Amino acid sequence: MLGRTLQLFPVDQSLLQQILSLIFYGIFFLYLFFGQSIQTQRVLYSLSGALNKIKDARDKSTKELQEFLQKNGYKGDATPQIDKLIEHFTITPVSIDPAGLVKKIEHLLSVRDERVRYEVKKLLPEKDSVTTSIMENLLEISTTLNLYYKVVRHYYLVGKKTSNYYLLLQLQIILPDLLREVEALYSAVEPIKSGQPIGDGIGAVVAGKLMLNSEKKPIARDTIFSEVPYKNRKLYVIKAEGPAANVGQPGNAIESLVNKYGVKPSTIIMIDAALKLEGEMTGEVAEGVGAAIGGIGVDKYKIEEIASSMGIPLYAIIIKESIVEAITAMTKEIAEAASKVQSRLDALIESNTKEGDIVMVVGVGNTLGVGQ
Repeated sequence: MLGRTLQLFPVDQSLLQQILSLIFYGIFFLYLFFGQSIQTQRVLYSLSGALNKIKDARDKSTKELQEFLQKNGYKGDATPQIDKLIEHFTITPVSIDPAGLVKKIEHLLSVRDERVRYEVKKLLPEKDSVTTSIMENLLEISTTLNLYYKVVRHYYLVGKKTSNYYLLLQLQIILPDLLREVEALYSAVEPIKSGQPIGDGIGAVVAGKLMLNSEKKPIARDTIFSEVPYKNRKLYVIKAEGPAANVGQPGNAIESLVNKYGVKPSTIIMIDAALKLEGEMTGEVAEGVGAAIGGIGVDKYKIEEIASSMGIPLYAIIIKESIVEAITAMTKEIAEAASKVQSRLDALIESNTKEGDIVMVVGVGNTLGVGQ
C-alpha cells in the first residue's frame, strides 16, 4: 500500500505543475490583451478619489465664503454673485511679439483687480478695507480651487472617454503635488477669515518693524514707504499697507521713488518668503542677489529694469518655508526668523554701503494682520 502511494505522488506533482502553468499562461494572455484596460481602470479609480477631494475642498471653501458674507451683514443668498465671481477669468495678452508684453499684463491685472474690488464692495458696502481685502483673498482661494477642480475633471473625463492610459497616467503623476496645493489653499481659509498673519507676510513683518516710529506715506496702490535713518545712511523702507490682506505694488513704488521723487539708491535689498526644498528647515534664512518677489512677473520686471539700467546692486534675503506654511497662519519658527533677517540686513547694509548712501529695503509679502 505504501509503495502504491509513493508511485502516485509524482503524478499529483505533475498535475499541479500543469495547473500552475495554465494559470500563469492565462494571466499572461489576460494582461497581454487586457492589461492596459485593467491599468486604466486602476488609474481611473485613483483619480476619482483625488477628484472628489478637490471638489470637496472647493465646495467647503465656497461655503466658508458665503458664511463670511453673512457674518458681515450680507442679507439673502449670495450664491449667484459668488458663482459669477468664481467663474471670472483673465485672458493673457498675445505673446507673439513680446515688445510691451509686461505693460499689457499689468493693465489687464489692474482691470481685473479693480473689477473684483468693485464687486466685493457691492457685497460689503459698509465694511472697512481689512474686511473687504479678506473677502478678496477668500474669493481668490475659491477661484483657484474651482479652476483646479475643473481642469482635473476635464482631463479625467477625456481620459475616461477615450481610454487614454498615458493621458491619465500623466495626470496621476502630478496629482500628489496638486493635492498638496489644494490642501494648503483650503487650510488658509480659517487664518485668513480671522485676520491672522500668514507665513508669506514675514518680509512685511521685517519692513514694518523698521518703519514703526517713522512717518508712513502712500507711494503706489496699497503700498507705503518710510524714510528711516540708519547709521548715517538713509533707508527707504517699502511694504504693502497693512493690516489689510494686500501685497501692494513694490515695482511701482520703487519706480515712483526713483523717477518721481528723484531718489538715487546705492543698493536695493528685498526681503521675502521663499519655498523651501524637502529636507530644509522652516525659518532658515539665506542671502542672494536678484529680485525676491513672486507673482506673474510685472513687479519683478520693473525692479530688475530699474536696477540694471541704473547699475544698482540688487540683493535678496529669503526666509524658507513650505507652500502650506506660506499661506496658513504664521508659525513660531517663521516669526522668530525676523530677528535673524534683521541681523543679516544690518550686516548687508554695513558691508555693501557707506555713510551717506541711500538704501531701499523692500518687505515683500501679504500684509494680512501685519501693521507698520
